[in-house]
Amino acid sequence: MRIGLYAIRLCAGSGNCREWRIYLSLHLSVDWLWWREQLREASPSGIWQVVMISEAMSLSWAYRVQEELFKDGTRTLGIEGAERTEVQWREMVKSLLAPLISAEPGEQGERMLRECVEIREFQIGHSVNEGCGEKPLGVLAERAAQQLAGRQLLMPEAEALLAETAPEVGSEWRAAVQLAYLAGRVRYVPALAPPQAARSARFVWPWVRREQLRCRRCGSMAAQQSACAACGSAACAYCEACLALGRSRSCALLLEGAALPAVRGTAGGSPTDLVGRWGLSPAQSAATGAALAYLARRREDARAKGRFLLWAVTGAGKTEMTYPLLDYILASGGSVLVATPRRDVVLELAPRVARAFPDTARVTLYGGSSERWQRGQLTLATTHQLLRFRHAFDLVIIDELDAFPYHNDPMLAYAAEACCKPGGSFIYLSATPPAQLQREAARGKLAHARVPVRFHRHPLPVPIYMKLPYVAQQIKQRKLPRELQLRLKRSLERGAQVFLFVTRISQIESFVVLLRASLPGIRVEGTSSEDPLRGEKVMSFRDREIRLLVTTTILERGVTVPMSDVFILDANTRLFDDASLVQMAGRAGRSKDDPAGTVIFGAPEVNRAQKIAVNQIKRMNAIARRNGYLVD
Repeated sequence: MRIGLYAIRLCAGSGNCREWRIYLSLHLSVDWLWWREQLREASPSGIWQVVMISEAMSLSWAYRVQEELFKDGTRTLGIEGAERTEVQWREMVKSLLAPLISAEPGEQGERMLRECVEIREFQIGHSVNEGCGEKPLGVLAERAAQQLAGRQLLMPEAEALLAETAPEVGSEWRAAVQLAYLAGRVRYVPALAPPQAARSARFVWPWVRREQLRCRRCGSMAAQQSACAACGSAACAYCEACLALGRSRSCALLLEGAALPAVRGTAGGSPTDLVGRWGLSPAQSAATGAALAYLARRREDARAKGRFLLWAVTGAGKTEMTYPLLDYILASGGSVLVATPRRDVVLELAPRVARAFPDTARVTLYGGSSERWQRGQLTLATTHQLLRFRHAFDLVIIDELDAFPYHNDPMLAYAAEACCKPGGSFIYLSATPPAQLQREAARGKLAHARVPVRFHRHPLPVPIYMKLPYVAQQIKQRKLPRELQLRLKRSLERGAQVFLFVTRISQIESFVVLLRASLPGIRVEGTSSEDPLRGEKVMSFRDREIRLLVTTTILERGVTVPMSDVFILDANTRLFDDASLVQMAGRAGRSKDDPAGTVIFGAPEVNRAQKIAVNQIKRMNAIARRNGYLVD
């Protein structure tokens, strides 16, 4: 997009002139009204000296000039800028834009420069019409600033937000946003970051070639370029990583609303009272109490963001453990975000949280959500939705920290970091934390608490090794190994629902045929991420209409089926790491009526991942027994 760019300084008579300031503008007439009002307050006999650099310059170019003129926090124009002629201003701007001009093919850069840079000087003084229409615009600007607070949005998103949440702004939304910008309530930055913006975001990225720009919204490299009708560039860079949320270009304006103020009150009460209010088990109470005590200490220190890991076994009741934490922040007027990687988990959590906090304003965000622009004190969201927030939440809870797509996706980690207020806190929830966090916890560098037992207080089922040929070999031979058949029949005869995990989607259909032939009278189905009927099949599995479900890691977490046994075939392949094995094993024994369950690791050999998974499960059982949490 194109944007206005000008330099301005106050001269208060007798040659007493201040330093120059550089501004971007979406609506120049608003700027002149604003500066007249500022002049009335600052110097009744003064004038504003203005150098109009461009009324319509590519945002990336305008931001480059603005940043270079304030390089390293100093105004390079100083007072002597007043002595520059219009020709000298033009030459100065051209020199600052030289890297961007040379990046354009052929004569395109010079053509763009000629079209957008038209230096002219003028003055703004008092006017008999000063302030005309400013009061209602000020009201609209306040509304716009309120709605943009704690958000970072591209221009089309900002327009959609204001149309839905502040319809009274209407067609004046650009003018209202510009007034909010001048008042310091909104910040303008290009969606792709030059080095100055990167440094302010605590990263250092060299200004070399344009393909090394990074996206301010998601932090990803922006190596792709294309011709852009909005700015006229033949090589306008854009980010592919967050394309689903709208194209983030080097000339696209990203509006950053002012950070929402952090809440420091302690109206939530003491940690002991809060834990007791929610009826948690002894293990849950101990861990939640430790997290609450950490939050209470953190809220007295606004210097950095806090981080606490709740390391809870599968089926420990992590959701219920977060309720006292939510209660503590919400009761003191703070805002909370609960983020999870998958849409189906958000939809499953929403009614549970609504029952627990019926009087709290809640918002549920995911792709296609009708509540996309609404604001609540308690927000449930998929992790991709965090890209639209900036410094918005006092507490950010990241559920399933180790799950796809959050795990190993720097974009989502960047988004999570940005959406938490300065001085806010993170709570990480996981049954299988990434190795780095486990090491930090072991070294005392990460505050944490373990929940080594499920809510029913029975030990976790320990997997049994079973030597079996690969699934591909079984399909090729059209025969199930006898030991596998016997184990499956034993589970089915005792009334268990059977999860059978395989590594590849392509194997599911053939293996289902093989199982149906070996288990007559038993309804066997298969599902995967590519199955449009996955939801219906999972419901039928829960309702015991389907007795054996062949699947991939798509169902390794977030699915609870009472009285279940788990069979993991090809357990020694690299597609199943130790975290996946623990999560899949965690589908068994979750019901208090059937707390034992059976877990089978089937493979031609036992590998390191299987050993680590089994040892982790045994270690959690040992900790639970040592702490007196088990009932057996």
